[in-house]
Amino acid sequence: MTTSEEPAVRLRGLHRTYGHRGTTVRALNGVSVDFPAGSFTAVMGPSGSGKSTLLHCAAGLDRPTGGEVHLGGTRLDDLSETRLTLLRRQRIGFVFQQFNLLPALTAELNVALPLMLGGRRPKRAEIRVALADVGLADRLGHRPAELSGGQQQRVAIARALVTRPEVLFADEPTGALDSATGREVLTLLRGMVEERRQTVLMVTHDPVAAAYADRVLFLRDGRLAGELVGPTPQAVAERMTGLEAEASGAVR
Repeated sequence: MTTSEEPAVRLRGLHRTYGHRGTTVRALNGVSVDFPAGSFTAVMGPSGSGKSTLLHCAAGLDRPTGGEVHLGGTRLDDLSETRLTLLRRQRIGFVFQQFNLLPALTAELNVALPLMLGGRRPKRAEIRVALADVGLADRLGHRPAELSGGQQQRVAIARALVTRPEVLFADEPTGALDSATGREVLTLLRGMVEERRQTVLMVTHDPVAAAYADRVLFLRDGRLAGELVGPTPQAVAERMTGLEAEASGAVR
């Protein structure tokens, strides 16, 4: 586990390019940033700025073309695929915009799945606690089709947290939800940070969602373009408007 002095995630000189000679796209261009343990960081930027690529590289879902990714004291980018897979199962949680629950399984079994994939026989009590933590103690036997969108995302969060990961990565976790349900999910994530010192790194396009974070990092053209500490929806929206105007001007 990470210590209070050590960032939960540390990125150094991160580069990620896609394509081949003549059609290369540079998604990340030398990004260096720390994510403190027990903090909630939102990442924003215009379309194509590299925010999802940054999240996926930091979580070990994608390999950078250059630079370093550290989770606590472990460098991810030079691990073998086998070791990286084990690390993701044991130390990283990921929540997607689409809930990615298995439709044939109950909420209880969906949450237990990461433990079973890791070779553990889950204790029913720990699965019940995980679902109770997200307000779904009475939905153990419900399948995804029997749950609302917000409830499905809560199951997905419980599944991501059941292994007690060092970092929870969230890619547009409220993108498929209405605004009221989205606020409930964001309040849940905020509470995990404040009450349990869970580290959360979230990509979002929504200034209201970003304002739940401790700080917002802004990307443009694969580079860091500033940050905002103690964000408000208005301040985030103003910063994004400026970045999008700059991006539009660069295209012209």
